[in-house]
Amino acid sequence: MGLNVKAKLVIKEQLKPDIFKFGISAKEIANIAKPGQFLEIRVTDNIVPFLRRPISIYNVDKQNGIVEFIFQVKGNGTKILSSKNIGDEIDIVGPLGNGTFNIYENKKIAILGGGIGVFPLHELAKNLKDKSEVNVYLGFKNKDAVVLEDEFKKVSDKFVITTDDGSYGIKGFAINELEKDIEEKKIEYIYACGPLPMLKAIRNLSIEKNIPCQISLEEKMACGLGVCLGCAVKKANTENDKTEYTYVCRNGPVFNAKSVEI
Repeated sequence: MGLNVKAKLVIKEQLKPDIFKFGISAKEIANIAKPGQFLEIRVTDNIVPFLRRPISIYNVDKQNGIVEFIFQVKGNGTKILSSKNIGDEIDIVGPLGNGTFNIYENKKIAILGGGIGVFPLHELAKNLKDKSEVNVYLGFKNKDAVVLEDEFKKVSDKFVITTDDGSYGIKGFAINELEKDIEEKKIEYIYACGPLPMLKAIRNLSIEKNIPCQISLEEKMACGLGVCLGCAVKKANTENDKTEYTYVCRNGPVFNAKSVEI
């Protein structure tokens, strides 16, 4: 169970026309947050929209007690959230998620991100930096969609950007660049977050190459606590092929790639 705090908005940056980075002063959350966890955010005191919005943690500044998150305006809830101003208080529950990214030392790591799925991978890369070799591969639709390039460069030993149309970086998909490096770099562990087709592909690749892999899943979460059971994903490799489910908010959002069917 996460903490429920009224946190003051201290950082607001518009990264793209529809993408915002917020920083909240929440020392209680910053002290215990782990890479891969998320926040449940109440966007208004009004009844509508009723449900909180689940948003991944992007960066934690433990020294100053600041937690940063990045979100894309997709509907009325995130539109309301984007209208908040510096000094406003935001009702936050967090950090949530029992499935978090493992932090290893002395390993050759690959981090694969796609689109807005790159946001929760920054805190992971930052925590791995100086502990392991960190190779980051980020894929975007086109040049206009590229975000956080400088931020990821600072926490990477190798950094690659791809775009689907070749308008920036390498033309193609980030997973293709990772696949080229797997043997040469002797990659020992993979982390990924992004669109479902990308996660399916990296899951299959990790199984084929016998490389441990953790993936962060995105599902609609009404409660964020495992009560409503709305974020179910099917388990893999169950006894007698029995259909069983796990829940992204309660058991994830980070899973061993082999443990879920996606």
